[in-house]
Amino acid sequence: MAHFFSHFFQLSLPPLFPVLKEVFGVPYLALGAAMSLFYASSGVGQTLSGFLVDRVGALRVLLGGMALLSLSIALAGVAPSYWMLLPVALLAGLGNSVFHPADYSILNASVEPRRIGRGYSVHAISGNLGYAVAPGAVVGLTAHFGWRAALVGVGLAGLVVVLVLAAQRRAFGVLGPAPRGPGSVVGDVRMLLTAPILAAFAYFALIATAVIGVQIFGVTTLMRMYDTPLAEATAALTAFLVGGAAGILAGGVLADRVRRHDVVAATGLLVAAGLMIVLATGAVPAALLPLLLGVTGCCYGVTGPARDMLVRAATPPGASGKVFGFAYSGLDLGSCLTPLAFGWLLDHADPRLLFLAVALLMVCTIATVVQVRRTAQPAAVSA
Repeated sequence: MAHFFSHFFQLSLPPLFPVLKEVFGVPYLALGAAMSLFYASSGVGQTLSGFLVDRVGALRVLLGGMALLSLSIALAGVAPSYWMLLPVALLAGLGNSVFHPADYSILNASVEPRRIGRGYSVHAISGNLGYAVAPGAVVGLTAHFGWRAALVGVGLAGLVVVLVLAAQRRAFGVLGPAPRGPGSVVGDVRMLLTAPILAAFAYFALIATAVIGVQIFGVTTLMRMYDTPLAEATAALTAFLVGGAAGILAGGVLADRVRRHDVVAATGLLVAAGLMIVLATGAVPAALLPLLLGVTGCCYGVTGPARDMLVRAATPPGASGKVFGFAYSGLDLGSCLTPLAFGWLLDHADPRLLFLAVALLMVCTIATVVQVRRTAQPAAVSA
């Protein structure tokens, strides 16, 4: 539930970009900058949250971050100007930074090793479903009540969920800090700078740049390339996100049954990249856009649990918060750069280049998958 709302809130503003562009009188580049600030804040906070999780406990960090994120989205709904969105984006990013280190610490300590792939799958599916629901929910609420009421409403809903999670404390397998070894902060930092963890960081940075580009600017790009209405372009993006969730479900089962997680991840990325190139031709019939994007999302989604198994194999005991926090901060680095680069692209260049860039980034990500597998700890893999 927490991961669902984390992803839901990440995609609450981007579907409103065409509206916010007119309301605030700013270019897409400026709106992209607000999202870049969000992800930069989240990226810096994510590593720090990982250290905090290992010291004070995952649940406390999770609830505090979710409350801050929910409140920030509600505040975005009452922002009187574009400039007021920027500090709100900063606070929202800090709130968003807690989810991966806290969630993965809970999963790694609570789920049986033989089912951990499926545990990662359920976690990832929840996030993808948050992405999938957000565009339709926010656009639908905006159509009936206006964009301000839509953002305030979903933000308040998030605060209610914080209370629900707090009331279900016993459902969490980890309430306190992780057992600590004799290592120092300097030793922890050195551990994060080892080859497999740096490769995992690079993986997330590259794949985030690709996928966030589709999530944030996919609707706008489809409208410009294929001349589709907002509702139909949003439906195509939703198909991409739902397809991703379906792929993750299959990928979780697959991750618990195979040992070569690098092969699974590389194959899914390669097929998804090929489908993005087809989309970039501009020759796909508009009626088939949801199907094509749905299959693309499915291929990408299959790689998720395999990717997390590779990171787990590179994680020393008692360091889940730090490692997953640092590795997943790569997502925020890529997400931070994407809105600026792709926002400029849509303002000044051919929109087809967006999908071609996404395909190229997916292909480059395969090299990092191979590196993580090559240098992962054999003992952790067997666990």
